Amino acid sequence: MKTTVDILFEDESLIAVYKPAGMLSIPDRYKPDLPNLQKWLEERYETIFTVHRLDKGTSGVLCFAKTAEAHRSLSLQFENRTVRKIYHAITDGFPPEESGTIDRPLAAHPGKPGLMVVHAKGKPSVTHYQVLKRYRNHALLSLELETGRTHQIRVHLAEIGCPLLVDPQYGKQEAFFLSSVKARRYQPNRRQEERPLMDRLTLHAAELTIVHPETQENKTFKAPYPKDFRAVLNQLDKWGL
Repeated sequence: MKTTVDILFEDESLIAVYKPAGMLSIPDRYKPDLPNLQKWLEERYETIFTVHRLDKGTSGVLCFAKTAEAHRSLSLQFENRTVRKIYHAITDGFPPEESGTIDRPLAAHPGKPGLMVVHAKGKPSVTHYQVLKRYRNHALLSLELETGRTHQIRVHLAEIGCPLLVDPQYGKQEAFFLSSVKARRYQPNRRQEERPLMDRLTLHAAELTIVHPETQENKTFKAPYPKDFRAVLNQLDKWGL
């Protein structure tokens, strides 16, 4: 895992960073010494305010406020759902349509602490999706969140039959191996055990658009795919069509 964090944008009010997969957004409740972005930033800046967060296994854009005023403004934008959040996901299977909306309420899982489940009495949760590329057994999707519930994308995709390609909680596998897509054409190295192409959530926060707290201008921050995400797509382009 990377021990440094790339800065995408910074001024006196806010800072947008590229969160690497494997790093927590904020300190863990039980293990506060685990690497996390909030602590990394606090060691470099006098004051940092958390505005939103990403799952540990998700890479991409994350925004923090540097002043109390900016924190209030950005928090209200997230609360009022005026922020535009675009994610890209590699899925196991593909949705029934090329584009659509998943409107399923989510609630805490009654028997599995920390997980979520579709439930009639849950909070309203809406995800818009579009197929960017369709493979034989997989797809690359663009997803826009209208709401921002815990694990929303992961649960919604699983609900419509195309969970994340790698998702140990809501999907079918903990890692993705080249042999699974190359099938009979894969020739294993007998001296070395096959290593996964990707062993974290196949989910990337690609784009975030907010209104700047001071200038009131729209600001869009974009994060290119990390190496592991590109590697999976490169192999799907080669063997998965």
